[in-house]
Amino acid sequence: MSAASAPRLVQLVEEAQRVLAICNACRYCEGYCAVFPALERRLAFTEGDVHYLANLCHNCGSCLYACQYAPPHEFQLNFPRILAQVRAQSYRKYAWPAFLGHAFERNGLVVSLATALGLAAALAFTAWYADPARFLAAWSDAQGSFYAVLPHNVMVGVFGVVFAFVLVAFAMGFLEFWGDTGEPLAEIASPVPLAAATWDAAGLRYLDGGGEGCTYPDEKPSFARRSFHHLTFYGFLLCFAATGVATIYHYVFGWRAPYPFYSLPVILGTLGGIGLVAGPIGLLWLKGRRDPELADPAQTGMDVGFLVLLLLVSVTGLLLLALRETRAMGVLLAAHLGCVLALFATMPYGKFMHAIHRFAALARFHIERRRPLPDVASE
Repeated sequence: MSAASAPRLVQLVEEAQRVLAICNACRYCEGYCAVFPALERRLAFTEGDVHYLANLCHNCGSCLYACQYAPPHEFQLNFPRILAQVRAQSYRKYAWPAFLGHAFERNGLVVSLATALGLAAALAFTAWYADPARFLAAWSDAQGSFYAVLPHNVMVGVFGVVFAFVLVAFAMGFLEFWGDTGEPLAEIASPVPLAAATWDAAGLRYLDGGGEGCTYPDEKPSFARRSFHHLTFYGFLLCFAATGVATIYHYVFGWRAPYPFYSLPVILGTLGGIGLVAGPIGLLWLKGRRDPELADPAQTGMDVGFLVLLLLVSVTGLLLLALRETRAMGVLLAAHLGCVLALFATMPYGKFMHAIHRFAALARFHIERRRPLPDVASE
């Protein structure tokens, strides 16, 4: 973490501690989400507690509109915003390696687009320089389609290195975040809290604002944000499943790509791609209409950059699937691979890290709730 961001984090933690103390005394919002039962277990809040609670928050906004101490009250409580600001700083704090943790700090959208464009241009130039005729030719599925331009082993090697690095970065960030919670590492492997956290994450349980939906993008409750999150989340998982099935086809059964349109990898990838078009578009639409009091304006570039990358990956992937036997295939292949590489390379340093931190926070919440309330009684 840079010297410039460290004081900002200290100030944010101090403000969050003030807000949490007031909320702990009030407890009006305790039925909205997991954050309030978790904070009520504490009389004081360490920096680790603040990061934990900030990442347990789903930013549904219900508490802001219900709060009697929200602006213009002299207490000036904006619970969702202060936790959103802490979350953004937690991405830097727990990033690995640390010097890459500032990739999205200034303008995440510009960084995302520049990375995708740079990688796509490098891939396109390399393929064109090696053999212009091959790069710009139309190749049938029988001839290998895009594998005629970029051999399978080369593609696997490039993505394998990037994927391995991303997994290490995720693991290191998670371990440091979990270490600051004060819980033993073995606790997260306990079956009951692990299953409960997985269920909450898979169902986006706390994006319902206490049952009526998020007050997002404004004060009127709605399940729109939850629906678009589901499309994005499960669209991503379907695309990942398509890659996994294709890997099994290739290495276990010896069935070589490209696969026909009716095959399982293509069906899964197409459905996932559709979800990754509809979901990000919906979330971008909601962000454009949201109440500015609900979030940290400084995070807009990071949020939008991640959603735009997801959208570009899905759009270029669907176009590549539809036009894989045409002369446009080479250019589309470079564009798609550039976007995918950019998405994975930036994941450990942007909005996606909240998924890692939030799952860890949910797991800790379910670990804690199995214990007696400190100095009070069993829950």
